[in-house]
Amino acid sequence: MTDFVDVPGVGNPARRALADNGYPDLESLHGADYQSVLALHGVGKRGLERLQAALVERGLSMSGKIPAPQPRKNEWSIGHTGVQDADIKTHAGSDADLDEYLSTLEGRRIKHAEILLDIFHRATGDTPRLWGPSMIGYGQAHYKYATGREGDTFRVGFSPRKAKLSLYGIQESPRWEQLRDKLGKHTTGASCVYVNKPEDIDLAVLEQLISETWEAGPQSC
Repeated sequence: MTDFVDVPGVGNPARRALADNGYPDLESLHGADYQSVLALHGVGKRGLERLQAALVERGLSMSGKIPAPQPRKNEWSIGHTGVQDADIKTHAGSDADLDEYLSTLEGRRIKHAEILLDIFHRATGDTPRLWGPSMIGYGQAHYKYATGREGDTFRVGFSPRKAKLSLYGIQESPRWEQLRDKLGKHTTGASCVYVNKPEDIDLAVLEQLISETWEAGPQSC
């Protein structure tokens, strides 16, 4: 059975209302009348739309008059809002948090962090902050996904992890496709670029990508 907490974007009021009315989990909504569930105090249209979508993914569905899903897109904006889903635990830390994290680095990553701190500062002109246990971020942005999930994060940044250096945000540069081949040896993930060491890439190109991403601002997608 699927707990309602495992369906992104369904708030506590909706979960309580459903449980109080005999719907302990997602699968229990299969066959329930959509409009009757929507009438429950605490259940909103968007949350119920997410629940119906989760049911459909599992080959299930509510019954009755079910409206078509409304088209939505991911949205980004510059700045911190403080509005985010309760399960998101990654926040900006203090200067002391960053200093403490940097003091834990070992071997070559100490120098690598110094190099990247210098490059990111020149490209953004901003002050670094520690986000979560190991991400060093610059600036703040707010995201709201089409699913309704939202929160605050940093705009660009990096993490000097032992296995790889992770570079965040640079794929949002307007010229990423033009410059990626000039960057040097790297691999990409869903939201970051991985490199083994600074010597493997062209640091001038990296700084250009960071600067252009910073100037362009968060992009809707």
